[in-house]
Amino acid sequence: MEQIKFGTDGWRATLDIFTAERVNLVGEAIVSYVRSVGLEKKPIIIVHDARESSPIFVKGLYEKMTQLGQNVICGDRDYPTPMAAWTVVDRDLAGAIVITASHNPPEYNGIKFIPADGAPALPEVTTELEKYLMNPNSVLKGGGKVEVVDFMGPYVKHVKGLVGTDLKGLEVVYDAMHGSGRGITDEILRESGANVKSIRDYLDPTFGGTPPEPKSENLELLVGSIQSGEGDIGIANDGDADRVAVVTPRRGCLDGNLLFAVLYEYLLERDTGPAIRTVSTTYLIDKIAEFHDESVVEVPVGFKWVAQAMKTHSALFGGEDSGGFSMKGHVREKDGILIAQLAASAEVERSLDERVDLILERHGEVHNLTQNIVCQESKKKEVLNKIHQVVGDEFSGVKIKQINAIDGVKILLVDGSWILLRPSGTEPKMRIYTEGNSKHRVEELVRAGEELINELIGS
Repeated sequence: MEQIKFGTDGWRATLDIFTAERVNLVGEAIVSYVRSVGLEKKPIIIVHDARESSPIFVKGLYEKMTQLGQNVICGDRDYPTPMAAWTVVDRDLAGAIVITASHNPPEYNGIKFIPADGAPALPEVTTELEKYLMNPNSVLKGGGKVEVVDFMGPYVKHVKGLVGTDLKGLEVVYDAMHGSGRGITDEILRESGANVKSIRDYLDPTFGGTPPEPKSENLELLVGSIQSGEGDIGIANDGDADRVAVVTPRRGCLDGNLLFAVLYEYLLERDTGPAIRTVSTTYLIDKIAEFHDESVVEVPVGFKWVAQAMKTHSALFGGEDSGGFSMKGHVREKDGILIAQLAASAEVERSLDERVDLILERHGEVHNLTQNIVCQESKKKEVLNKIHQVVGDEFSGVKIKQINAIDGVKILLVDGSWILLRPSGTEPKMRIYTEGNSKHRVEELVRAGEELINELIGS
């Protein structure tokens, strides 16, 4: 079915396209896939986020999958994506289905499949699912059962044990953004000893009129709380709590690149191992790794590639600039609940502001700036091909050192700055990522990137 296409992280669409009929077809394809790999006797966990439409889609999935003879387990409320991923491994399940559009506005919904290893589905899996969608062959067997289980308790115990830091005396303000982290992320922090004030911590399918995306323009209330002295650190999760944002007293909403740097260095104080970062993420990670005699592996955008490399390279930490991270000892899926606990633990031992100061003092000033440009899906490939054709020896007045094409076009310049131009995998947009040693430099790069993309879209 042409309108169902798995992108960077599952299939998302507006509700005029994301219908119950199509969701059930995806569920049927997942059952066919599970049977093809010999896991038909194991249950599948199904969870959903806080959107008004999500429980409706899940109810339809229960009916469809039990008609197909598939056993299903579920919880008693909306639950975060990372909890489902961890439960797949903990309970030795066939996989997980999550009904969520993550950080997208309420008029969207989505579905993602997490295979039996608890990591995001790789293209070889989603390609098989798309084949089953085009040629359904499941036979109705009946007899499947739905079982409600407590998988929150075991997950909470795991997170607390993995990080293992007493947070006594730490003052935290937690912003659930009306998402599925409410009553979970904040409760784990409380159980670890922190004093936690929770905001936007009740169910609201409209997310209070703000998309549940934890970036600075959506976190003004949290930033204000921390800068007025209500807490030592602020923490926010996106709609399905697989991503995290951290707010500090001096820096406000901490850039995802700096959060990556701080957390990786904090883990290196306790353990060893390489880092995995996406092509859109700061080279500051490479400098930290080199300082500690470690290495970094660069992968395309999308946590599935981070997860794959974490396994291949036995990584200590992996993530991307958008706030999705995982760590050694956990499932290879981004987890905003676990990372909230990790950030709080780092703050207890030394403030994150101080940690950032020390990193930048050692490795030099780093600035990052991103921008999105609306671009029709049908034009994305054409624009990307044209970028390859028109880029010469210079960009934004500086000589080009290297061009990296593992995902989009990443132009590395001789002054140490870089710009990445790539199509979004989840929205009708072209994305611009930049890095340089000053705010002025990254603004120059973004302007140059905007001019180039707009020119190519219009040509």
